[in-house]
Order: sequence, then C-alpha cells, then structure tokens
Amino acid sequence: MFSGLASWFLWVINFATLIAAVWAFVSCLRTRPDAFPAIGRRSKGLWLALTGGATVVALAGFSAMSILGIAAIVISAVYLMDIRPRILEITGGR
Repeated sequence: MFSGLASWFLWVINFATLIAAVWAFVSCLRTRPDAFPAIGRRSKGLWLALTGGATVVALAGFSAMSILGIAAIVISAVYLMDIRPRILEITGGR
C-alpha cells in the first residue's frame, strides 16, 4: 500500500513541476526584455534558457527527486515567486 501511495505522490510532484515549468517559460516568453534589467535581474535570454531547460527536464520525465528535477523545481519557483511578481509590479500587470 505504501508503495502505491508513494508513487502517486511522486506523480503529483512531477506533474506540478511540469505545470510550473511550462507556466514560467510561457510567462518569460511574454515578458518585455527591458523589464528584467529594470528589476535588477539577469537578461531575458538567460531566464528563457533556464525556464526552457526546466521545461525540457520536466517534459523528458526526469523524476522530481533527481538532481535535474530538483533544479527544474527551483528555477521555476524562483521565476514564479520572485521575478514574475516584480515584473508585474513595474509593468502594471501587462
């Protein structure tokens, strides 16, 4: 029973990682390039590469418990919880 519960839990984490990575990548694609330096962060190109890489890792099916899976989670979380809110703040949500 525990094995089934653990595999279900890992599936949920992997799916959430995929959703977060795709959301971060699409959000980064839609953001103006001048917004990144305006908030004191690296360029749009770097964030596109990072969030795109996180999306590829999630789509490739790497486990969220692997080093690449953890990196995908961290990159997506940093973008969605730090970069994106600051950009929305200075652009007025556009």
